[in-house]
Amino acid sequence: MTRGRFITFEGGEGAGKTTQIRHLAQRLAAGTRTIVQTREPGGSPAAESIRGLLVAGAPDRWDATSETLLHFTARREHLLHTIWPALDRGDWVISDRFADSTMAYQGYGHGLGREPIEQLYRLVVGDFRPDLTIILDLPAELGLQRATSRGPAENRYEKMPLEFHQRLRAGFLDIAKRDPGRCVVIPADAPTQTVADAIWRSVQQRLA
Repeated sequence: MTRGRFITFEGGEGAGKTTQIRHLAQRLAAGTRTIVQTREPGGSPAAESIRGLLVAGAPDRWDATSETLLHFTARREHLLHTIWPALDRGDWVISDRFADSTMAYQGYGHGLGREPIEQLYRLVVGDFRPDLTIILDLPAELGLQRATSRGPAENRYEKMPLEFHQRLRAGFLDIAKRDPGRCVVIPADAPTQTVADAIWRSVQQRLA
């Protein structure tokens, strides 16, 4: 059986990942593929329990190291119980966030740095990598406006200061620069359909 493909969506708050994942999943499912949509933190029963610890509460509830360890604990459960079994079945998996978010949020946003996160990645994830990572990019100010327009802040990351989100955006762009073979940066301040079409072209070009 042909192994499935793993596509991850990354970006700051309000980038539109949920909408674009839905568009891409519909296009891919129109063929003969089985699509599994999932998310981080979360994506399996144990990982969803950890998600509640990470997204709820005050912005300063955890320090950068504690957050990183919680994210990787949830990620291990996600891989073992959702991602790897689906790929072994030949399914295509689309995840709303993966390890690049930990690097961007904790490594760049909170200033933990790259090396601790890279070490944890090697321990927890090993050599496994997404086949394609879509990074939806837009100014931090616009992303926060979009996020807050939905109502009260949905998670503690949305409550963090603008400077944090600016470092976060710079982090995602640096991640893409370091790994252009895997990452595609898509401007997310364009109309929804324009963004969806750009993503679809990237998927066709990279994963044909």
